[in-house]
Amino acid sequence: MTVTPAGRNQSSSLRRALAVLGYLRDNAGRPASLTRIAEDLGMSKSTVLRLSAPLLEEDLLARDHETGWFRLGHGSLRLGQAYLSSIDVRAVAAEPLRRLQRAVRETCHLVLYDAPDVVYIDKVENEHNVRMASRVGSRAPAYCTAVGKAVLAWLDEDAFRLIVEAGMPPITEKTVTDPKALRAELEWIRRRGYSIDDRENEPEVRCVAAAVFDHTDQAVAALSVSGLTSRMTPVRVREVGPLVVRTAAEISRILGSTRHGAAAEGNVQ
Repeated sequence: MTVTPAGRNQSSSLRRALAVLGYLRDNAGRPASLTRIAEDLGMSKSTVLRLSAPLLEEDLLARDHETGWFRLGHGSLRLGQAYLSSIDVRAVAAEPLRRLQRAVRETCHLVLYDAPDVVYIDKVENEHNVRMASRVGSRAPAYCTAVGKAVLAWLDEDAFRLIVEAGMPPITEKTVTDPKALRAELEWIRRRGYSIDDRENEPEVRCVAAAVFDHTDQAVAALSVSGLTSRMTPVRVREVGPLVVRTAAEISRILGSTRHGAAAEGNVQ
């Protein structure tokens, strides 16, 4: 007779209990019957009842007194709120941003949107001698930066109007100063998934950026790859763009965003 260690039994029970919790989470918040949960998870109803007992005690699950159906409890909300309150965008993005920099070997930035500007909160330099003018803590207009346009593309009409009212003076010869042209570009960014600053903020510098979304699916930040136009050619931009979008999507998921689809994944070229 083989005796299974108690620790292994407890670990197995914990995993199966978490499977029950995950099932309700992935059920889009809809209640589910005991029978449905048991069938979909391949468990007996008695097992589901046993595993759900401590989850009910901690209010991670709740059960309707009339129907007996299960749903997520308010304890899950408290747990989620505690997680969100502990999140720091710069800390969350640090490792993905550095991985991106190692992959593309160009300068990478992380910014927060603070209308009508963006604020640089992290920067990972490239290995070349030429340095970008940006620095952590500095600000730049949203309308003429890839990071700014990446965020603006997902904001509402009021945000766009604020940018226009704040003024769109030329920073370089390439700066887009026409609101209609900017609006058309934002539409294209939404389709493609990433934005481009083609020498609009710094002469001879081309940037590619994608928005970062928070747990409310609001665009609140952006990250970018920047380099001299001699290296960041149009072909290179098309190669880097999807990498930037995937990194932004990774950070967004950690922040609690549920955004998916072609634009969120950078599948549109």
